[in-house]
Amino acid sequence: MTVSLPRTRRLAVLGLPLSLLLGLAPTAGGAEAAAYERILNGSFDAGLKSPWWSSGNAPSTVTEGRLCAEIPAGTANPWDSVIAQNDIPLEAGQPYTLRFSASASRAVTVRAELALANAPYTTSFNKPVALTTAPQTFEVSGTAKTGDIHHRVAFQAGGATAPYTLCVDDVSLTGGVVPPGGGREFGPVVRVNQHGYPVAGAKRATISELSHTPVAWQLRDAEDRTVASGRTTVHGEDAMSGDHVHIADFSAVRTIGSGYRLVVGDETSLPFAIARSPYDGLRRDSLAYFFHNRSGIEIGAQYVGEAHARPAGHLGVAPNTGDVSVPCLPGTCDYSLDVRGGWYDAGDHGKYVVNGALAAWQLTDLYERSLQEHDREGTGDGLLSIPEQDNEIPDVLDEARWELEFLLRMQVPAGQPLAGMAHHKIHDAAWTGHPMLPHKDPQARFLHPPSTAATLNLAAAGAQCARVWRKLDRAFAGQCLRAAETAWQAAVENPDRYAPDGGVGGGAYDDTEVGDEFSWAAAELFATTGDRGYLPHVDTELTGAGFSWKETGGLADLVVVRHPQRFAHQRVRAARERVIEVADRHVRDLRAQGYPNPSLPDNGRYAWGSSSSTANSALVIAMAYDLTHRPGYRAAVLESMDYLLGRNALSQSYISGYGERASHNQHHRHWAHQLDPKLPSPPAGSLAGGPNSDLQDPVAQQNLPGCAPATCYIDDIGSWSTNEVAINWNSALAWIAGFADDTTR
Repeated sequence: MTVSLPRTRRLAVLGLPLSLLLGLAPTAGGAEAAAYERILNGSFDAGLKSPWWSSGNAPSTVTEGRLCAEIPAGTANPWDSVIAQNDIPLEAGQPYTLRFSASASRAVTVRAELALANAPYTTSFNKPVALTTAPQTFEVSGTAKTGDIHHRVAFQAGGATAPYTLCVDDVSLTGGVVPPGGGREFGPVVRVNQHGYPVAGAKRATISELSHTPVAWQLRDAEDRTVASGRTTVHGEDAMSGDHVHIADFSAVRTIGSGYRLVVGDETSLPFAIARSPYDGLRRDSLAYFFHNRSGIEIGAQYVGEAHARPAGHLGVAPNTGDVSVPCLPGTCDYSLDVRGGWYDAGDHGKYVVNGALAAWQLTDLYERSLQEHDREGTGDGLLSIPEQDNEIPDVLDEARWELEFLLRMQVPAGQPLAGMAHHKIHDAAWTGHPMLPHKDPQARFLHPPSTAATLNLAAAGAQCARVWRKLDRAFAGQCLRAAETAWQAAVENPDRYAPDGGVGGGAYDDTEVGDEFSWAAAELFATTGDRGYLPHVDTELTGAGFSWKETGGLADLVVVRHPQRFAHQRVRAARERVIEVADRHVRDLRAQGYPNPSLPDNGRYAWGSSSSTANSALVIAMAYDLTHRPGYRAAVLESMDYLLGRNALSQSYISGYGERASHNQHHRHWAHQLDPKLPSPPAGSLAGGPNSDLQDPVAQQNLPGCAPATCYIDDIGSWSTNEVAINWNSALAWIAGFADDTTR
């Protein structure tokens, strides 16, 4: 007989102390704690400073393998000038030892501190250290007074009567009984779509279960009555999570209700609903995301509620320098442009043409799909709570237009060098801290040089705009078409102007392969104009790698199958076959995994924004459904939604406001309740980036080492590599939410 272990025992057999997993303090007199290191980059051997930082009045650099800061005179308090590292996880009541080497350009006393990095700034220790001009090794110890993942090690050097240079090296903080990445809580092992399943659709759950034979399950309603029962199917090992899993299928249940729970042995799922139209709210909320992130307009309480209302950002009202007259980076051009409007990109205040164009394209394609499927209600006027909601234009197009008008403003004007090209991006000169509302951003802002990729994105989005708006606003459609054709010609004349990588104050969005952008733009331009001169450039194909802001070649096939009457039959047939072939691959990948993700990376590692890969893969499957109306494709899209809404290895809904364990600390400058209780959490419908095997940020590096790929996620505002948001991720969510709502009504 196979015994099903309770969840707590399952975790304990992984080698983690059961007392810690249950939240109990370790007993006195136990074995000495292992020397678990809590500092990142303590040696500076690679010549890099991150994640260390210094206060604005104490600029610092890595010099000869040490981190050195220039400490000014005249400050009042030790904490007025610091070298520090944040996001250090500590366990309350545990001893910690800080070791480091330090020297100064003159004899001084600094203070070594271990404390919470945020309010109430509880200090575990703060001790004086006397420095000389020769490097010395020091050791300071103390007991952590709080348990939190956001502590700080700081060398406080303010209050000096004369300036000096402070250098530190070989910094180490050890202690605690939970190893980095250990003791994580993954929620119930019975994993469901925490929002709800459609009456007319598959209803499945995944259970992390060690048994190699089927086990019994029961579906209970809100009154704890058993309404269905059965036995699981053993799926086996799930490579991306490391779990051994079972599948429970309760699709036969069609009774509408909320508060359902699935019970397997001693384990119970989180509650969920069965509803006739469970995705009606999500299609609206995922689109409302864009109004929340508009630049250059007041976000009024009448549209978003008091908590999320804010003044207009970046209109030249102090302290903003604003976007109404933005100069180029020094030495790159001698003019300024009015580039107001558009959407803030990814929680920061940057605005980028390449991913902005893709997001606007996806919203507009959602409208074009509605025309094909005769579902005008799904994208009608009055759908969203936005200022344009009563203008007799579908709201999804109103929202896309806000971004399109910004994209048009990013085009280099006639008479200037590179006229017709598009500036790659506009953002702050330096990164702003958290939190920072847009209207309070004090940074200077600059246009970055034009790029071929951005120019072709403008051409593609502009051509689509011209086609869609022709019957709605002929003047705007004409403006879009002129911009698109001008951009195309400029890109042809400047095919190798690439955006540089790196930089500060905004994302690089670098791209040195632009054949895919040429193909996508040519497909859109031909679909709109019928000019056969574009057709030779349509030479990319949709593959299993999908598409993204950087890899747009697959979009050419999606344009072709969206407009079969405009392209030659042979080209349409080939594109159609590729869409179905790729969709079939995604469905196979979904079925091969214990947790239904249609995106399965070939290298076994999830990348930044993996949840958007899930959504975009589901979009391709949905396109295959529209082409064939095979019910298996629709079912796969709905199971992809299950994955995003909690049927995954973390029992984590990656969509804010949807599910009991929904992400709510996403990386964002003004949805920053985690840092400032006066600010809001993200509104419902915001898609978190999701698992990322590369762990590029300090919060992820400290808390997720050794994570299985499907568990490399933490719902923390500091984890920008796993918990960021982005307009081109939410546009993918909005697309599939619209499809799911349309096909489950």
